[in-house]
Amino acid sequence: MLDSHAIRGLVPHHGAMCLIDAVEFFDAATIVCTTAQHRSSGNPLVLEGRLSSVHAIEFAAQAMAIHGALVNAARHAKPRVGLLVSARDCHFYCDRLDQVAGDLHVNAQRLAGSAIMLMYGFSVSAGARRLAEGRVSVLLRDTANEDAGR
Repeated sequence: MLDSHAIRGLVPHHGAMCLIDAVEFFDAATIVCTTAQHRSSGNPLVLEGRLSSVHAIEFAAQAMAIHGALVNAARHAKPRVGLLVSARDCHFYCDRLDQVAGDLHVNAQRLAGSAIMLMYGFSVSAGARRLAEGRVSVLLRDTANEDAGR
């Protein structure tokens, strides 16, 4: 549905820090993304040649940011800035993402939300292999508040 060029116009992440390559599907509650950025030598999250499975949370958080931007655009709502404030019940089924040969499939589903807080469940997989899953909470702020603080 959306390629990396379109995604870069939706999220605040720039250059190599934009980790999602494509949006395959989204609706009001769900987004499915794919990426090969876990294998990129230019991935800014790589430390000493390794990309920990813990970074699956960042891949999921970026999918959630894209989801929020797409849902707000569909509703003609003002853009919001989201701050990841909590990660819970996270399970990692591999040590390193950089050793995963296939593309990552990043799924996020909105579980609950209010005007100031969202909760998403996420999973990251490669083919039939589940690599990580968990829940995150995101605090929402208006972009106008962000601009006023600069």
